[in-house]
Amino acid sequence: MNWYENLSPVIQALIAATFTWGVTALGALVVYFFKEINKKVLDTILGFSAGVMIAAAFWSLIAPSIELSAELGYIEWLLPAIGFIVGGLFVLLSDRFLDKVLKSKGNLRSDSSLKRSILLISAITIHNIPEGMAIGVAFGGIASGVPGMALIGAIMLAVGIGIQNFPEGAAVSLPLRSEGYSRFKSFMIGQASALVEPISAVIGAVLVLYIRSMLPFLLAFAAGAMIIVVARELLPESVKDNKNLATFGLIGGFVLMMVLDVALG
Repeated sequence: MNWYENLSPVIQALIAATFTWGVTALGALVVYFFKEINKKVLDTILGFSAGVMIAAAFWSLIAPSIELSAELGYIEWLLPAIGFIVGGLFVLLSDRFLDKVLKSKGNLRSDSSLKRSILLISAITIHNIPEGMAIGVAFGGIASGVPGMALIGAIMLAVGIGIQNFPEGAAVSLPLRSEGYSRFKSFMIGQASALVEPISAVIGAVLVLYIRSMLPFLLAFAAGAMIIVVARELLPESVKDNKNLATFGLIGGFVLMMVLDVALG
């Protein structure tokens, strides 16, 4: 681990986000072996990922944002609150924009499975932008000396995002396969949905390193976007069929992230 600690935060963020992209590619790769993923396993994974991301949003992003605001002489809650709201609105408005764009395409019926697949791919790709930025902000924040931020927290944040990227990769490639795309093309589109994560992670890390005064806002922005993704995508999907498994997964993910961040942070 020493070699990783000695890297620049930008490279750390790039490696971590490349890992999350790699997990997405693994998820997309299931199109070569299965027609669908076992629903019980999928719901447990989604619940676990939701728990990790909720805990990470607080301990790795919101709490440091509040502490840094106080350290910089700002009103403690102001920038974190604004950042959280803007991050959430970014995801909400992105979804709304995508829906309007697809509705304007006359050759795609509103209830067509192809349209749903395109919407899903676009939504996952856009959601991966703030997730990648969250990784970059976390690693950049450590190098900037943000109170309450630690390497283990940033790593676990990336692990949590990576875990929930596995079903996302499958969620893109499998529907495309059912629409008649080849396995190779379905896989390539599935893994490509997460290519924005390494890019946005690097951008997030660079912004943090050079615009420290905006760091409380950026931390909270990433947290807000993550929480909205959890609320709109992960939890509703996970509790449809296996509510108990999803709940146990959420508890496990939250507690694991909390223990690692607090005990080792």
